[in-house]
Amino acid sequence: MGSHGRVGISARSAVTLQTGDRAKKIRESKDVTIVKYNPVYHTAFKTLNEEWISTYFELEEADRQALENPDQYILNPGGKIFVALYRGEPVGVCALIKMNDPDYDYELAKMAVSPKAQGKNIGYLLGQSAINEARKIGAKALYLESNTILKPAINLYYKLGFQKITGHVSPYKRCNIQMSLICA
Repeated sequence: MGSHGRVGISARSAVTLQTGDRAKKIRESKDVTIVKYNPVYHTAFKTLNEEWISTYFELEEADRQALENPDQYILNPGGKIFVALYRGEPVGVCALIKMNDPDYDYELAKMAVSPKAQGKNIGYLLGQSAINEARKIGAKALYLESNTILKPAINLYYKLGFQKITGHVSPYKRCNIQMSLICA
């Protein structure tokens, strides 16, 4: 027992645990492949998003439209969807939605990772793939909306380089934080 009756671990043990966790994430992320959307992944795209949204919030009309018709609402207007396959199974998704906005080219949206696959660095790999694609196609800035109760997601966005902004109008009731990333 440490001081004041607390059970603790040494700093060295904590570093070893963190290093072990990081090594496990790196090992498991080697089994992850990020692919571009194909209609065969429509059910996964829809189900993974509905699962996380309905766990924390209420599914809204803008969600339903994009999830039911990703071709019409995301792909045909110039967007992209990425799918994370873990050992061949779709376990994560993320979209770049083309924006008609003077400041932002694309919105990073509809990011979801299956609860059974969380902790494997999949959200980071999806985010990096989307950002890299945005840069490749000439995007100057990305935008996203989220909610601060989703602490792991917010931390991920900061890790990806996004910064908090204010003042953009959102179609979502659940949005209480907006972030942007300069790509250029």
